Amino acid sequence: VRLQTQPKPQPGHAPLYSGTFDCFRKTLVGEGVRGLYRGMAAPIVGVTPMFAVCFFGFGLGKRLQQRKPDDVLTYPQLFAAGMLSGVFTTVIMAPGERIKCLLQIQAATGETKYSGSLDCAKQLYREAGIRGVYKGTVLTLMRDVPASGMYFMTYEWLKNILTPEGKSVSDLSVPRILFAGGLAGIFNWAVAIPPDVLKSRFQTAPAGKYPNGFRDVLRELIREEGVASLYKGFTAVMIRAFPANAACFLGFEIAMKFLNWVAPGL
Repeated sequence: VRLQTQPKPQPGHAPLYSGTFDCFRKTLVGEGVRGLYRGMAAPIVGVTPMFAVCFFGFGLGKRLQQRKPDDVLTYPQLFAAGMLSGVFTTVIMAPGERIKCLLQIQAATGETKYSGSLDCAKQLYREAGIRGVYKGTVLTLMRDVPASGMYFMTYEWLKNILTPEGKSVSDLSVPRILFAGGLAGIFNWAVAIPPDVLKSRFQTAPAGKYPNGFRDVLRELIREEGVASLYKGFTAVMIRAFPANAACFLGFEIAMKFLNWVAPGL
């Protein structure tokens, strides 16, 4: 977020952060380890229901397209089911993303307007009502809907490729699940980065700066910093994407096996 939202440097001046590792170093030196986890409270509160709703949305999307429970869906159908999950998660994601982004750039600017996630939410609601808390919802949808489609379609595709001939997909080994989940995360973020940059800029901008929403953000970014600015934070995102999503899908597969063992007919 800090890389995505850093202001354009004045002529003759270096940017605030030269890249991912410079941002990491300066944050660590200036704020300590806690600085790396700035704004984490809101995502932590929302992460469990968000992923529950995400996988529920994917399952619902698959069922809506199946005439019989054992119908095998095509990859475009899996993509469509994944997109539905992105719609479901936005309701939970949008306010958490807004709060997280504001708290993460706050330390970089040196201003202390919010004392924490709850204080940030209260002030946003006091200033602009529920619209202030949900600012950037359309951009969150633009990020999560296509990215979630790519996420789940890629994961199912890789699982099929990695399943040995004559074996069931449900018997896939842990290393193969980790590999499929990690690569799915990379494909997900390859699609999500440009709208994520626009979302971060929009959600952290002063009120009224972008009256036409993401179109104004997009015009400003391309005019002042070029098309490459839509991929700010690419390295940081990709470093996170593989291990985080490998762990996510492994957790999901283990949970499903456990639940099927505890309540096989549920």
